[in-house]
Amino acid sequence: MGNEEYAWIHIVALLCFCDSSASQLSYSVSEEANKGTVVGNIVKDLHLDVQYLETRALRIVSSYSKKYFDVNLRTGNLFVDERIDREEICANTPQCSLRIQAVLSNPMNVHRIEVSVIDLNDNSPEFIEQSHSLNISESMSPGERFLLPIAVDADIGSNSVKTYKLSHNEYFSLDVQSGGEHGVSAELLLQKALDREKQQVLKLILTAVDGGNPARSGTLQIHVNVTDANDNTPVFNKSLYKIRVRENIAHGTVIIKLNATDLDEGMNSKIMYSFIKRGNTDPSNMFDLNSGTGEITVKGTLDYEETSAYEVRVQATDQGIYPRSAHAKLLIEIIDVNDNAPEISVTSLMTPVKEDAELGTIVALVTVSDTDGGNNGVTNCKVVGSAPFKLKSNYKNEYSLVVNGPLDRENTSLYNVTITATDEGSPPLSSIRVITVEVSDVNDNAPRFMEPVINVYVKENSAIGSVISTINAFDPDLDNNAKLTYRLLENYPKNIPVSSVVNINSETGDIVSLQSFNYEELKTFHGGTPESVA
Repeated sequence: MGNEEYAWIHIVALLCFCDSSASQLSYSVSEEANKGTVVGNIVKDLHLDVQYLETRALRIVSSYSKKYFDVNLRTGNLFVDERIDREEICANTPQCSLRIQAVLSNPMNVHRIEVSVIDLNDNSPEFIEQSHSLNISESMSPGERFLLPIAVDADIGSNSVKTYKLSHNEYFSLDVQSGGEHGVSAELLLQKALDREKQQVLKLILTAVDGGNPARSGTLQIHVNVTDANDNTPVFNKSLYKIRVRENIAHGTVIIKLNATDLDEGMNSKIMYSFIKRGNTDPSNMFDLNSGTGEITVKGTLDYEETSAYEVRVQATDQGIYPRSAHAKLLIEIIDVNDNAPEISVTSLMTPVKEDAELGTIVALVTVSDTDGGNNGVTNCKVVGSAPFKLKSNYKNEYSLVVNGPLDRENTSLYNVTITATDEGSPPLSSIRVITVEVSDVNDNAPRFMEPVINVYVKENSAIGSVISTINAFDPDLDNNAKLTYRLLENYPKNIPVSSVVNINSETGDIVSLQSFNYEELKTFHGGTPESVA
């Protein structure tokens, strides 16, 4: 009897040819665009064949909580799928864009898409307060200036506040100034001396107008109370104060001391300091100002990532019966410290991965972000440990986790891939993310018999149909790849076919006698038992 084994194995290999290059598309769309509005045609711009979009499972992937865009698989058109509110997405940011990815399978391709959101003039300028009062002495000379509140407009660019207008009157004109943190501001300019005996209160209307087409506007009531003379105004020793403060500075730390003087005597020269709240910015949330000494201390928690600088207006007011005030500007620059560790997010996980996957097969899309500035926000990302995977950089802080070595499900069926991201701060901060990758089976193992040669002893005159032996084989693959069937190979000693003497159960491997054996006629015979995948 021969000791050869035979195995018939049908192997289907799914090959993934992954494009080593990636493309980036740029589009633009107006905020509040109707659902279904076409942004661009991915098929045309990426030179794809539209008839294969469904088979390649084209889909749009993003890290946003809303699905702003989707793609029409029949036409390749990228269209608006949910309402886009620029002020919600990019408040107070001049440039606004949404970053998404177009992912294709079979083979796997990832294309970055950046959609710029164009601002619409859908917000009117607004003043925080409905009215504003000014106490102005009748002794004030023409040319005196009075700072006015600014209007806030959630829109940007040409749709933000562009100018201010003042209602017609005989005493004041308006000086509109551009620049600074808040863009456009306005001051009342006294043109003609006031006369309290003639008119004690003046009512003016300040109108803020944006640059939209058509333009939107908002108004503020201004009440000017004409008071008697306190003829010297306090004067700051600087019109502009500049300081730099680390974001981790302790609460209660004094960062600067203001200084203003008044040439008057008595209460008319006693200075009280205060913040001026402008628009929706209230400096008293973050800083304390000692009204008597002018010392400014840190009150709140400074965060460079939230606000990198503060532009604060301060006021020095004398304590005369009819007080007069002076104004100065304080610029507080926040110095960044490395207080934020990188964040690792997985935007798409494509598992399980076949054990015969080629090198470079994409397993997951990974994005790393760090809200710190400068080198504190520069990150380096890598796979740690000996797993057969590596990170491939797609764009800045965007990676693909790809196969970097042979996979063998029979040896390891699941990997916990550890990714670490470290910034370049001093000292550096790092984060760890573990991605679980499952490995799926392919038919890459042949069945094996427990023994190369099996000797079976049968008594003569045994009953027909009795099980004389059971053959066992093993296949380390899974499911259908490990399902075995058995059959006998023909051998012809003394011209007796094996199939006429015994039979084998194809599923169990049981060998059954087909005749009663006579020792004097047949002492021994040989047969082969090949096995194959069903």
